[in-house]
Amino acid sequence: MNTHDPIVGRYVYVQCEGKTYRTYYEENGEGIPLVCLHTAGADAREYRHQLCDPDMTQNFRVIAFDLPWHGKSLPPSDFHLMEDEYKLTTRFYCDFIVAFCRALDLKKPVIMGQSMGGNVCLWLALKHENEFSALISLEGCDYSPGWWIDPLHHPEIHGGDAISTCMLGLMSPESPDDYRYETAWYYAQGGPGVFKGDLFFYSVDSDIRDQVHKISGKVPIYFLTGDYDFACTPEMTQRTAEKVKNSEVVIFSGGHFPTSEDPVKFKGVVTPVLNKIISNDPERRGQRGAIQSRTGSSDPRPAGRDKAADGRRVVDFS
Repeated sequence: MNTHDPIVGRYVYVQCEGKTYRTYYEENGEGIPLVCLHTAGADAREYRHQLCDPDMTQNFRVIAFDLPWHGKSLPPSDFHLMEDEYKLTTRFYCDFIVAFCRALDLKKPVIMGQSMGGNVCLWLALKHENEFSALISLEGCDYSPGWWIDPLHHPEIHGGDAISTCMLGLMSPESPDDYRYETAWYYAQGGPGVFKGDLFFYSVDSDIRDQVHKISGKVPIYFLTGDYDFACTPEMTQRTAEKVKNSEVVIFSGGHFPTSEDPVKFKGVVTPVLNKIISNDPERRGQRGAIQSRTGSSDPRPAGRDKAADGRRVVDFS
């Protein structure tokens, strides 16, 4: 008997900054919209496990899209006429996320992004706080220097091999090998110069250190960072969250790609956060109430300055 994933993939035409982008996205579930942002140089496949998790999709309409230039989403139609190399900017990234959500007629979605998708959550909180109900920043901080470098797009270097191997170093050795190498495979398939162009945002344009204190706290921000991550260390996340009103930090055992390198562990980490979001938005949740973690516990304890029983370190800055 054939078996299918419950994921549905579609294309939507998104208008952004005077151009139309044919944008691929996948979705599953019902309830609170949860829009997932992939890492630099990758695509929405990083969220395939969450899209297929019935515990998550019983309360959330989980949506993951490929940013233009990534995965199944094309560059702009005139990209062959561009005189400059591709660079992702803060303005375009924020505008596109908002435009995508509006194209799907989403009302106050939750945003969950990792790496560059985690960093952009800070800008969304600063510039578009009225558009979202909560932000989950995975491996995010206010400044991630040092990654926008020329060897990432060089004629004498095989970008796919070099980049995918580099990304393996950001994954925890405790993560399952099958998932680690699957995540690396995503990076081996990226378009030329796309990873480097994304890192312009990540290491240069996303620097929000001088403005992060202006975030009002109207939208709660949850920072989740693995302890095996030298691109965004727990200390970098912690220092950022201390400046952000209505924020919470969870430090866990894991690497830079929690949704794909170790989805079982990630479920246990993110479940308490999702349950808080559900409790704050009961009218839009699904039919079954709190999500059960992999251990069978919904972990309803309020956040505090403590260490959770499962090893998570939780700090509340509300």
